[in-house]
Amino acid sequence: MSVLLAVALVLAHLLLGRSEIPARDVLRVLVGDAEQPAHRIIVLDYRLPRVLVGLGAGALLAVSGVLVQAVVRNPLAEPATTGVGAGAALAVVATLVVWPGHAWTYAAAFGGAVLTGALLFVLGRGALALAGVLLGAVLAAGTSLLLVVDSAPIATVLRWLVGSLNARTPSDWMQLWPWVVVLVPAALLLASRLNVFALGEVPAAGLGVRAAPLVATVLLVAVAAAAAAIAAAGAVAFVGLVAPHVARLLVGGDHRVLIAVSAALGALLLSLADLVAFSISVQVPGVAPDVSGVPVGAVTALIGAPVLVSLIRKESHP
Repeated sequence: MSVLLAVALVLAHLLLGRSEIPARDVLRVLVGDAEQPAHRIIVLDYRLPRVLVGLGAGALLAVSGVLVQAVVRNPLAEPATTGVGAGAALAVVATLVVWPGHAWTYAAAFGGAVLTGALLFVLGRGALALAGVLLGAVLAAGTSLLLVVDSAPIATVLRWLVGSLNARTPSDWMQLWPWVVVLVPAALLLASRLNVFALGEVPAAGLGVRAAPLVATVLLVAVAAAAAAIAAAGAVAFVGLVAPHVARLLVGGDHRVLIAVSAALGALLLSLADLVAFSISVQVPGVAPDVSGVPVGAVTALIGAPVLVSLIRKESHP
Protein backbone atom coordinates (compact mmCIF):
# COMPACT_ATOMS: atom_id res chain seq x y z
CA MET A 1 0.00 0.00 0.00
CA SER A 2 2.76 2.46 0.92
CA VAL A 3 4.54 1.71 -2.35
CA LEU A 4 1.40 2.53 -4.30
CA LEU A 5 0.93 5.76 -2.32
CA ALA A 6 4.55 6.72 -2.95
CA VAL A 7 4.13 6.12 -6.69
CA ALA A 8 0.93 8.17 -6.69
CA LEU A 9 2.67 11.04 -4.90
CA VAL A 10 5.60 10.95 -7.34
CA LEU A 11 3.24 11.10 -10.29
CA ALA A 12 1.25 13.94 -8.70
CA HIS A 13 4.45 15.95 -8.17
CA LEU A 14 5.57 15.32 -11.73
CA LEU A 15 2.24 16.23 -13.28
CA LEU A 16 1.56 19.37 -11.23
CA GLY A 17 3.51 22.58 -11.46
CA ARG A 18 3.51 26.24 -12.35
CA SER A 19 4.58 25.33 -15.89
CA GLU A 20 1.67 23.61 -17.57
CA ILE A 21 2.95 20.42 -19.17
CA PRO A 22 0.41 17.89 -20.53
CA ALA A 23 0.43 14.51 -18.82
CA ARG A 24 1.31 12.91 -22.16
CA ASP A 25 4.49 15.00 -22.39
CA VAL A 26 5.46 14.17 -18.80
CA LEU A 27 5.19 10.46 -19.58
CA ARG A 28 7.29 10.97 -22.72
CA VAL A 29 9.99 12.58 -20.60
CA LEU A 30 9.97 9.61 -18.22
CA VAL A 31 10.41 7.11 -21.05
CA GLY A 32 13.12 9.20 -22.71
CA ASP A 33 11.04 10.38 -25.67
CA ALA A 34 10.61 14.08 -24.84
CA GLU A 35 9.77 16.29 -27.79
CA GLN A 36 10.74 19.55 -26.08
CA PRO A 37 14.02 19.88 -24.12
CA ALA A 38 12.40 22.40 -21.79
CA HIS A 39 9.92 19.76 -20.61
CA ARG A 40 12.74 17.36 -19.84
CA ILE A 41 14.55 20.00 -17.77
CA ILE A 42 11.44 20.92 -15.79
CA VAL A 43 10.40 17.33 -15.05
CA LEU A 44 13.80 15.71 -14.41
CA ASP A 45 15.82 18.62 -13.00
CA TYR A 46 13.18 20.32 -10.85
CA ARG A 47 10.05 18.26 -10.18
CA LEU A 48 11.60 14.80 -9.76
CA PRO A 49 14.42 15.85 -7.37
CA ARG A 50 11.90 17.75 -5.26
CA VAL A 51 9.71 14.71 -4.63
CA LEU A 52 12.67 12.35 -4.20
CA VAL A 53 14.29 14.64 -1.61
CA GLY A 54 10.95 14.89 0.19
CA LEU A 55 10.57 11.11 0.35
CA GLY A 56 14.17 10.56 1.48
CA ALA A 57 14.24 13.36 4.05
CA GLY A 58 10.86 12.30 5.46
CA ALA A 59 12.05 8.72 5.92
CA LEU A 60 15.24 9.84 7.68
CA LEU A 61 13.41 12.26 9.98
CA ALA A 62 10.95 9.54 10.98
CA VAL A 63 13.72 7.01 11.65
CA SER A 64 15.59 9.61 13.69
CA GLY A 65 12.41 10.28 15.67
CA VAL A 66 11.94 6.60 16.52
CA LEU A 67 15.55 6.26 17.66
CA VAL A 68 15.51 9.43 19.77
CA GLN A 69 12.25 8.36 21.42
CA ALA A 70 13.76 4.95 22.19
CA VAL A 71 16.87 6.46 23.78
CA VAL A 72 15.10 9.04 25.95
CA ARG A 73 12.06 6.76 26.50
CA ASN A 74 9.67 9.60 25.72
CA PRO A 75 7.07 9.55 22.88
CA LEU A 76 7.18 13.37 22.82
CA ALA A 77 10.79 13.40 21.65
CA GLU A 78 11.76 14.08 18.03
CA PRO A 79 14.94 15.06 16.14
CA ALA A 80 14.51 18.68 17.26
CA THR A 81 14.94 17.43 20.83
CA THR A 82 18.61 16.82 20.07
CA GLY A 83 19.14 20.42 18.94
CA VAL A 84 20.62 19.31 15.59
CA GLY A 85 18.29 21.60 13.62
CA ALA A 86 19.47 24.62 15.57
CA GLY A 87 23.08 23.53 15.07
CA ALA A 88 22.56 23.20 11.32
CA ALA A 89 20.93 26.64 11.09
CA LEU A 90 23.74 28.29 13.06
CA ALA A 91 26.38 26.69 10.84
CA VAL A 92 24.59 27.82 7.68
CA VAL A 93 24.20 31.38 8.91
CA ALA A 94 27.83 31.54 10.05
CA THR A 95 28.98 30.26 6.65
CA LEU A 96 26.85 32.77 4.75
CA VAL A 97 28.07 35.64 6.93
CA VAL A 98 31.77 34.72 6.80
CA TRP A 99 31.88 33.44 3.19
CA PRO A 100 28.97 35.06 1.36
CA GLY A 101 28.30 33.75 -2.12
CA HIS A 102 29.81 30.31 -1.55
CA ALA A 103 27.56 27.30 -2.11
CA TRP A 104 28.62 25.42 1.01
CA THR A 105 25.28 25.41 2.77
CA TYR A 106 24.77 21.62 2.52
CA ALA A 107 28.15 20.83 4.05
CA ALA A 108 27.70 23.53 6.68
CA ALA A 109 24.26 22.26 7.68
CA PHE A 110 25.40 18.65 7.91
CA GLY A 111 28.57 19.54 9.80
CA GLY A 112 26.73 21.80 12.23
CA ALA A 113 24.13 19.12 12.96
CA VAL A 114 26.74 16.40 13.52
CA LEU A 115 28.84 18.61 15.81
CA THR A 116 25.73 19.46 17.79
CA GLY A 117 24.95 15.76 18.19
CA ALA A 118 28.50 15.10 19.42
CA LEU A 119 28.25 17.96 21.89
CA LEU A 120 24.90 16.63 23.09
CA PHE A 121 26.39 13.21 23.77
CA VAL A 122 29.23 14.74 25.79
CA LEU A 123 27.06 17.13 27.82
CA GLY A 124 23.80 15.22 28.08
CA ARG A 125 24.70 11.95 29.75
CA GLY A 126 21.67 10.91 31.76
CA ALA A 127 19.56 13.86 30.62
CA LEU A 128 19.65 13.86 26.83
CA ALA A 129 16.25 15.46 26.32
CA LEU A 130 16.89 18.37 28.67
CA ALA A 131 20.41 18.91 27.36
CA GLY A 132 19.14 18.86 23.78
CA VAL A 133 16.46 21.47 24.43
CA LEU A 134 18.89 23.76 26.25
CA LEU A 135 21.56 23.29 23.58
CA GLY A 136 19.04 24.07 20.85
CA ALA A 137 17.99 27.26 22.64
CA VAL A 138 21.59 28.45 22.96
CA LEU A 139 22.35 27.72 19.31
CA ALA A 140 19.14 29.43 18.17
CA ALA A 141 20.18 32.50 20.15
CA GLY A 142 23.53 32.44 18.35
CA THR A 143 21.73 32.31 15.00
CA SER A 144 19.57 35.29 15.95
CA LEU A 145 22.66 37.25 17.01
CA LEU A 146 24.41 36.60 13.70
CA LEU A 147 21.32 37.67 11.74
CA VAL A 148 21.19 40.90 13.73
CA VAL A 149 24.83 41.57 12.91
CA ASP A 150 24.35 40.73 9.21
CA SER A 151 20.80 40.36 7.89
CA ALA A 152 21.89 39.68 4.28
CA PRO A 153 21.44 35.87 4.43
CA ILE A 154 18.08 36.00 6.22
CA ALA A 155 16.07 34.95 3.15
CA THR A 156 18.29 31.93 2.50
CA VAL A 157 18.42 30.79 6.11
CA LEU A 158 14.63 30.72 6.35
CA ARG A 159 14.74 27.41 4.50
CA TRP A 160 16.87 25.89 7.21
CA LEU A 161 14.81 27.33 10.05
CA VAL A 162 11.38 26.30 8.71
CA GLY A 163 12.09 23.67 6.10
CA SER A 164 11.42 23.86 2.37
CA LEU A 165 11.67 21.65 -0.69
CA ASN A 166 11.52 24.51 -3.17
CA ALA A 167 14.22 24.58 -5.83
CA ARG A 168 15.62 21.15 -5.05
CA THR A 169 18.07 19.90 -7.69
CA PRO A 170 19.50 16.53 -8.74
CA SER A 171 22.58 17.44 -6.69
CA ASP A 172 20.47 17.58 -3.51
CA TRP A 173 19.12 14.10 -4.19
CA MET A 174 22.58 12.70 -5.01
CA GLN A 175 23.86 13.97 -1.67
CA LEU A 176 20.89 12.54 0.23
CA TRP A 177 20.22 9.05 -1.15
CA PRO A 178 23.41 7.38 0.15
CA TRP A 179 22.40 8.35 3.69
CA VAL A 180 18.97 6.81 3.18
CA VAL A 181 20.51 3.59 1.89
CA VAL A 182 22.95 3.35 4.81
CA LEU A 183 21.07 4.73 7.82
CA VAL A 184 17.64 3.11 7.45
CA PRO A 185 19.15 -0.43 7.37
CA ALA A 186 21.51 0.59 10.21
CA ALA A 187 18.49 1.55 12.32
CA LEU A 188 16.80 -1.76 11.49
CA LEU A 189 19.91 -3.63 12.67
CA LEU A 190 19.53 -1.93 16.07
CA ALA A 191 15.85 -2.86 16.39
CA SER A 192 16.20 -6.08 18.41
CA ARG A 193 18.51 -4.47 20.95
CA LEU A 194 16.17 -1.49 21.24
CA ASN A 195 13.36 -3.90 22.13
CA VAL A 196 15.50 -5.26 24.94
CA PHE A 197 16.60 -1.77 26.01
CA ALA A 198 12.94 -0.78 26.32
CA LEU A 199 12.64 -3.21 29.25
CA GLY A 200 15.01 -1.03 31.30
CA GLU A 201 18.76 -0.81 31.72
CA VAL A 202 19.01 -3.47 34.44
CA PRO A 203 16.93 -6.13 32.63
CA ALA A 204 18.72 -5.25 29.38
CA ALA A 205 22.11 -5.75 31.02
CA GLY A 206 20.94 -9.12 32.29
CA LEU A 207 20.11 -10.07 28.71
CA GLY A 208 23.53 -8.98 27.45
CA VAL A 209 22.69 -5.49 26.15
CA ARG A 210 24.89 -2.80 27.67
CA ALA A 211 23.17 0.58 27.81
CA ALA A 212 26.07 2.98 27.22
CA PRO A 213 27.40 1.53 23.93
CA LEU A 214 23.86 1.05 22.62
CA VAL A 215 22.80 4.61 23.45
CA ALA A 216 25.94 5.97 21.79
CA THR A 217 25.35 3.93 18.63
CA VAL A 218 21.63 4.75 18.44
CA LEU A 219 22.30 8.44 19.02
CA LEU A 220 24.96 8.42 16.28
CA VAL A 221 22.53 6.94 13.75
CA ALA A 222 19.70 9.25 14.87
CA VAL A 223 21.83 12.40 14.62
CA ALA A 224 23.30 11.37 11.26
CA ALA A 225 19.79 10.71 9.88
CA ALA A 226 18.48 14.04 11.14
CA ALA A 227 21.58 15.85 9.89
CA ALA A 228 21.26 14.43 6.37
CA ALA A 229 17.55 15.24 6.23
CA ILE A 230 17.97 18.76 7.59
CA ALA A 231 20.87 19.49 5.23
CA ALA A 232 18.64 18.53 2.29
CA ALA A 233 15.27 19.93 3.37
CA GLY A 234 15.84 22.22 6.34
CA ALA A 235 14.63 21.77 9.92
CA VAL A 236 11.20 20.39 9.04
CA ALA A 237 9.20 20.08 12.24
CA PHE A 238 7.04 17.26 13.59
CA VAL A 239 7.69 14.59 10.92
CA GLY A 240 9.89 12.77 13.42
CA LEU A 241 7.07 12.97 15.97
CA VAL A 242 3.96 12.30 13.89
CA ALA A 243 5.22 9.37 11.77
CA PRO A 244 6.42 7.22 14.73
CA HIS A 245 3.24 8.04 16.69
CA VAL A 246 0.98 6.90 13.84
CA ALA A 247 3.21 3.86 13.24
CA ARG A 248 2.84 2.78 16.89
CA LEU A 249 -0.92 3.00 16.57
CA LEU A 250 -0.76 0.77 13.47
CA VAL A 251 1.86 -1.85 14.37
CA GLY A 252 2.69 -1.48 18.07
CA GLY A 253 6.05 -0.94 19.72
CA ASP A 254 8.19 -3.69 18.19
CA HIS A 255 11.10 -1.73 16.71
CA ARG A 256 11.73 -4.42 14.09
CA VAL A 257 8.49 -3.34 12.43
CA LEU A 258 8.11 0.15 13.90
CA ILE A 259 11.25 1.56 12.27
CA ALA A 260 10.32 0.38 8.78
CA VAL A 261 6.70 1.55 9.03
CA SER A 262 7.78 4.91 10.49
CA ALA A 263 10.23 5.43 7.62
CA ALA A 264 7.49 4.76 5.07
CA LEU A 265 5.00 7.03 6.84
CA GLY A 266 7.58 9.80 7.24
CA ALA A 267 8.39 9.70 3.53
CA LEU A 268 4.71 9.83 2.59
CA LEU A 269 3.90 12.54 5.15
CA LEU A 270 6.61 14.96 4.04
CA SER A 271 5.90 14.41 0.35
CA LEU A 272 2.16 14.89 0.85
CA ALA A 273 2.74 18.00 2.96
CA ASP A 274 4.97 19.41 0.23
CA LEU A 275 2.26 18.75 -2.35
CA VAL A 276 -0.18 20.73 -0.19
CA ALA A 277 2.37 23.51 0.38
CA PHE A 278 3.12 23.73 -3.33
CA SER A 279 -0.55 23.91 -4.27
CA ILE A 280 -1.11 26.99 -2.07
CA SER A 281 2.26 28.65 -2.48
CA VAL A 282 2.57 32.12 -3.97
CA GLN A 283 5.51 34.26 -4.97
CA VAL A 284 6.30 36.72 -2.22
CA PRO A 285 7.70 40.03 -3.58
CA GLY A 286 11.23 40.71 -2.43
CA VAL A 287 11.84 37.13 -1.24
CA ALA A 288 14.11 34.68 -3.01
CA PRO A 289 12.31 31.96 -5.02
CA ASP A 290 13.82 29.25 -2.82
CA VAL A 291 11.86 30.49 0.20
CA SER A 292 8.83 31.95 -1.52
CA GLY A 293 5.29 30.92 -0.78
CA VAL A 294 4.31 28.38 1.86
CA PRO A 295 7.27 26.27 3.09
CA VAL A 296 6.60 22.61 3.75
CA GLY A 297 7.68 23.06 7.37
CA ALA A 298 4.65 25.27 7.97
CA VAL A 299 2.32 22.52 6.72
CA THR A 300 3.96 19.80 8.83
CA ALA A 301 3.71 22.09 11.86
CA LEU A 302 -0.04 22.46 11.28
CA ILE A 303 -0.31 18.67 11.07
CA GLY A 304 1.98 17.98 14.02
CA ALA A 305 0.59 20.46 16.53
CA PRO A 306 -2.68 18.55 17.14
CA VAL A 307 -0.74 15.29 17.42
CA LEU A 308 1.58 16.85 20.00
CA VAL A 309 -1.39 18.12 22.01
CA SER A 310 -2.99 14.66 21.97
CA LEU A 311 0.26 13.05 23.13
CA ILE A 312 0.63 15.55 25.96
CA ARG A 313 -2.95 14.89 27.06
CA LYS A 314 -2.33 11.17 26.91
CA GLU A 315 0.84 11.48 28.99
CA SER A 316 -0.94 13.71 31.52
CA HIS A 317 -4.00 11.40 31.78
CA PRO A 318 -2.80 7.85 31.19
